[in-house]
Amino acid sequence: MFTYAYQARDVSGKVVSGVQEGLNEENAINALMTKGLMVLSIQEKAGGKVTRGAIKVSETDLVLFTRQLATMVDAGLPLVGGLTALYEQADPRKQAGLRRVIGEVSALVQDGSTFHDAILKHPTIFKRLYTSMVKAGESGGMLAEVLDRLAGFLEASARLTKKVKSALTYPVIVICIALGITAFLIVKVVPVFGSIFADFGAQLPAPTQFLIDLSDFVRGNWYFIVGGMAGVFYAIRTWVRSPKGAAAWDRWKLKLPVFGPLIHKICMTRFARTFAQLIRSGVPILEVMQIVGDTSGNSVVTDALRNVSSDVERGDPLTAALSRQPIFPPMMLRMVSAGESTGKIDTMLEKMADFWDEEIEATLAALTSLLEPMLIVFLGVIVGGIVIAMFLPIFKLNDVVSGSK
Repeated sequence: MFTYAYQARDVSGKVVSGVQEGLNEENAINALMTKGLMVLSIQEKAGGKVTRGAIKVSETDLVLFTRQLATMVDAGLPLVGGLTALYEQADPRKQAGLRRVIGEVSALVQDGSTFHDAILKHPTIFKRLYTSMVKAGESGGMLAEVLDRLAGFLEASARLTKKVKSALTYPVIVICIALGITAFLIVKVVPVFGSIFADFGAQLPAPTQFLIDLSDFVRGNWYFIVGGMAGVFYAIRTWVRSPKGAAAWDRWKLKLPVFGPLIHKICMTRFARTFAQLIRSGVPILEVMQIVGDTSGNSVVTDALRNVSSDVERGDPLTAALSRQPIFPPMMLRMVSAGESTGKIDTMLEKMADFWDEEIEATLAALTSLLEPMLIVFLGVIVGGIVIAMFLPIFKLNDVVSGSK
């Protein structure tokens, strides 16, 4: 994006001046003309290139951009015209990142670059899956169709992510509330009862004494506790981000009760849908394996696909290569085998992805309905246990007073 200083004449004939952002000089002039201004002179400002921090584009904006560009290209609109229209349509405040990306991509395409080469300049926005499918679509003359598939794939992926996040939101909120209430009771409420009970001069029930001792410890060493928790969190995060830690974490997630099979299904549906879209778009099989492995979201699946790629490269059938990896379920192997024999692997994998999506949705619904009462019971036990422990000496006031005497 560049900034241009201009002088122009408005509809009343008055000469006005100002600055205008544009992809290039022609784009800036067109933008001014749409405002009803007749450009008299225009010049790029020195150092007028618009620079900002890291570009951020939301998944929703990327899906919308892909869908709209596919529609425009399919309707026969030139690629540059479609990109310019989307640039002008993007909100400068709410979609600043998307607007900047479209502007830079459009400028590169106008200079003679292919759409694939232009989006390669933004690897954080357009992932390898996106760029590979666009490259295959451009080389095969099916850019509109590939963009439409990409939009559908991104929508399905976003929908799955939203389902998982929405299912986890309620448990996280309840746990945070429980921890907050517990901390408040221990730090603020328990000391008040402790000072009252201290006047009795008698031995308190074990649960009450434990809470009072815990409260004293937390209030006297809260900085060590907070620092220790922060240190443990940082150490775990650092370990999980390391290659060995990430591999161990991914293996452990797949072995979790209840959640392990759910995570496995999510990895498999992501693999199946991505594989199907890439194969359907004409991406070579070995490149498909690399891309799917990188986007699987689990190092166990990534390592398995790396082995599958090596076997396929040696000439083994895809079904045989997949069957050597225990991570892939038998049902999928049968579907891939049927797809190989009929030449419709993409269709079979797409059906498997749809099937797993339905199973994931059902599992999430069941988990949500099961977790709600369990979390309510958990919250009641924590808070109720503290309250009962504090009132226990009052319930046994006669014994406590007798003991003090």
